[in-house]
Amino acid sequence: MDERDLRKIPETAYLTAENAARYRAVLHFCYQCHEHMQSYVYPEEILRHLKETDFFQTYTAEQLDQDLGQLVDWHNLTQHQETTRARSIADFKRKKFRYQCTPYTVEIERMVERLRSIGDSFGGSLESTQFDRLLGQMEAFLERGENLSDEELHQTWEDLMHYFRTLVENASDYLAHLRSAKVEERMQTSAFLAYKDMFTKYLRSFVLGLQKMALRATELIERAEKQDGLLDRLFDRLSRRQEFLHLMDEHHERASFERDIRADWDALRVWFLGTDYRQSELHVLEDETIETIRRITRFAQRIAEEHQMQRSRKQDYLYLAERFLACEDKREADGLASVVFGVSGVRHFFAPADADHENIHRHVEDVPPAEIELSRRVRGGGVRRHRSVIRERGMEKAQALREYREKQRKMQEMLDGLMVDGCIDFGHLPKITAPLRRNLLTWVDRCLSKEDRTVALSSGRRMHLVWEPGNAERVCVHADDGDFWMPAMRLVFDGEGGREGED
Repeated sequence: MDERDLRKIPETAYLTAENAARYRAVLHFCYQCHEHMQSYVYPEEILRHLKETDFFQTYTAEQLDQDLGQLVDWHNLTQHQETTRARSIADFKRKKFRYQCTPYTVEIERMVERLRSIGDSFGGSLESTQFDRLLGQMEAFLERGENLSDEELHQTWEDLMHYFRTLVENASDYLAHLRSAKVEERMQTSAFLAYKDMFTKYLRSFVLGLQKMALRATELIERAEKQDGLLDRLFDRLSRRQEFLHLMDEHHERASFERDIRADWDALRVWFLGTDYRQSELHVLEDETIETIRRITRFAQRIAEEHQMQRSRKQDYLYLAERFLACEDKREADGLASVVFGVSGVRHFFAPADADHENIHRHVEDVPPAEIELSRRVRGGGVRRHRSVIRERGMEKAQALREYREKQRKMQEMLDGLMVDGCIDFGHLPKITAPLRRNLLTWVDRCLSKEDRTVALSSGRRMHLVWEPGNAERVCVHADDGDFWMPAMRLVFDGEGGREGED
């Protein structure tokens, strides 16, 4: 990270300053002029434009000069002395200026306009046609890149990154929009049923396109990585082209361009292929889209069931009455009633299921019957309770306490034997016992739960975990119950106090 990345940005001060309304109005007018190819703006034009609104009716030219001077100090505007309209030496000495927006101001105003158009909800879309454009640029870059000129290769790379960012942003924004409370509430209304099928079809077409694109994109990336030096040659040509395009920029070097290009490629690769410890974002997007389809289906089914419950059952009751009237005797009527209304006087029993009860391929006839012992439902028929005396167990408690303290003393002696210069290094431990290994890992877990990885022990000593998350080095801890591989870590103890042991 460069020092320039950490400096303050004075160009954004006008957004939160005390007179932010005046500053924003002035800069927004200058930005609109810039967008209409009017590079320079005169104070008279700004004042005339502001006077058209009721908010600036009392705004004076002196206040405008002060605001323009402050915006120049914040590097939002650059001023140029106007000499063509000077008709005398006095006019020349008064230094009339014209103003121009700086590049920072233009980008900030564009961002503000975009924020205004976004509102309080996410946008985005899930168009499967984005996959075709992305795959086309990926094939052109990886398969035909070496045959393209530097200009064509650079444009292909820019298009590839543009389509990739567009796909990721639109998909994430759209799914976030579907998970919002407003959309969840709308899905639970009756009006949602009207376009449920069309909406589900829209999501399913996206999933199908996503699955087809995933296979082809994964194949292209893996094939390119297997070709010796292909990506290095392409990245080298891209960095040279970037350096050529920024010849006048003294703050950029070719190494920084190549580093940014490789970072963009790594982001694209991880999104499609993932890593050893992280699932690819492609599969995450697919799972979230499928889960959204399931949630929409559940909402639609619930709404349909509510409508079914509210429907008039008069015709159904009349039909049942005719069926009961047609029964020849009471036995036939009881059979019909048992089918329609269920068996009367039902008792429900719960039996614990066996270990294999979640096997969906197991037939109910293969499940062994469960035995339930019923108690008598009469007064005094419960389980008899036997009274017992309270025994004095003071000697047993004292013996248990002595054994516990002796066990803690032995554990502390073993821990002290592992400590070298107030430090326990997991990479240089001898073979230890299983309880000792559990005790050390408990300490590691306690330290990891703290932000500074430091834990104060009850004895007064402080224990600090030394570990670099980016370090890929791994060590093996040999114990009686097996070998345990873990990242390279050290426990450092400081302070005074007694000994500390845990089981």
